[in-house]
Amino acid sequence: MAIIHKTTMSPNKLELLAAWLPDRPWYLPTGRPPELVRSGGFRLDDPEGEVGIEFMVVTDTSGGEPTAYHVPLTYRGAPLAGAEAALVGTTEHGVLGRRWVYDGPHDPVLTAQLLALFQGRAEPQAQSLSDTPDPSVTVRYEGPQPAGAEGAPALTVTRVLGEAAAPATSALGEVTAGWTGPDGSTHRGVFASLAAR
Repeated sequence: MAIIHKTTMSPNKLELLAAWLPDRPWYLPTGRPPELVRSGGFRLDDPEGEVGIEFMVVTDTSGGEPTAYHVPLTYRGAPLAGAEAALVGTTEHGVLGRRWVYDGPHDPVLTAQLLALFQGRAEPQAQSLSDTPDPSVTVRYEGPQPAGAEGAPALTVTRVLGEAAAPATSALGEVTAGWTGPDGSTHRGVFASLAAR
C-alpha cells in the first residue's frame, strides 16, 4: 500500500500544474494565469511500490466560471525513459527527495493500474490517507477479460470534468468519481472510460 507522507513539496503540486496547464490543448484559457484549488481525486497503488499514482482534480477559478480539470499524475524517484514530453516538472519531496512528476496517461504504470481498476483487480484509495479505500469511486465494466490483451478496448481519460451523463453506447465501462466546487458544491462525473476499438 502507498504511504501518504504529511510533508512539503517544493514546488508544490498546484504550482507545478499552474505552470504546465496553459500549454495543454484541452486547457480552456481565461486570459489570466490559472488560479488553482484542489477539488478532489483518488489514488491507486503501484503493486511494485515504486510509482505514486494520483487522479487529481483541480479547479481553475481565474475565469468567470470555475473549470474543473482531471489531472492524473505519477510520481517517480527517477526519470521515465522516453517520456520527456509528458514531464510536468520536478519537485523536492520532504521525505522522498527529488520526484519526477508525469502526466499520468503517458505512464505505463498508471494505465496498467487503471485497466486493473476497470477489471476489479485494483481498489481506489483515498487521496490523502494511507491504506484507506475510497468507496465513493464507482466502476462499471462490461468488456472482455483481460482488458490488457491484444485488441483491448480504447482507454480515454476525461480532462475537463462535467456532470455525469448517460454512458455512450460504445462505452464498455466508466470510472466515476466526485469533486467539490470552490463554493462547496458537490459534483460527480466520468474520470475515465473504455470503448470498443
